[in-house]
Amino acid sequence: MEVEVSHEAEEYLEAIYRLQKRRGIAKTTELASELNVVPGSVTNTIRNLKKHGLVKHEPYRGVKLTAEGKKIALRILRRHRLAERLLTDILDAEWNSVHEDACKLEHALTKEVITLLEKKLGYPKSCPHGNPIPSANGKVEEEKCHPLTQASINKPCIVARIIDEKREKLLILASKGIKPDTAVRVVERKPFSIVLYVAEKKCTLNSDVASIVLVKSMENEEHAARK
Repeated sequence: MEVEVSHEAEEYLEAIYRLQKRRGIAKTTELASELNVVPGSVTNTIRNLKKHGLVKHEPYRGVKLTAEGKKIALRILRRHRLAERLLTDILDAEWNSVHEDACKLEHALTKEVITLLEKKLGYPKSCPHGNPIPSANGKVEEEKCHPLTQASINKPCIVARIIDEKREKLLILASKGIKPDTAVRVVERKPFSIVLYVAEKKCTLNSDVASIVLVKSMENEEHAARK
């Protein structure tokens, strides 16, 4: 039987999952920034989630999901990413502007509607930003990739995923032609930025934005295609 939680709790569990995947733990200050709320509000909600056995709070470090909390977070993430696919694949919305609308839409999608939507979409494996869509039983298939900031110099690679889906960052990436399945090549790494070619067009990207872009080796892609 699925545990029901409030829409606010759903937003928190989803945000904790995303931050935990990126950094191993979700700090309360990062949660406040991610959810655009005041730190005091985060503290109160985390206390309530802990009381219901959905998170573990490590003083002065941050928050992690329990097994039950992760189960609910993956269920929410599945709804969210299928909602993004609905907006891009059926309603023709721009890939770089669907995250916020999907946050609102995900709460209205029932389990039955999600099943129908997934079938209608042709059982997509990832959202428009390249992030994997959890299966109905909570399985997540992730391919091996690494941040663009760690890409080898002059070694072609493919954009696999964009892990921060906030509109302002996606708009920066879109303006430079950077999106999933795009070929890129880093040619110079500076203290606070990188210089790269995107489809043979040279551009500069600050390190903060570049760090949310995960890439995979073009060689691995070619090897997989030959199998």
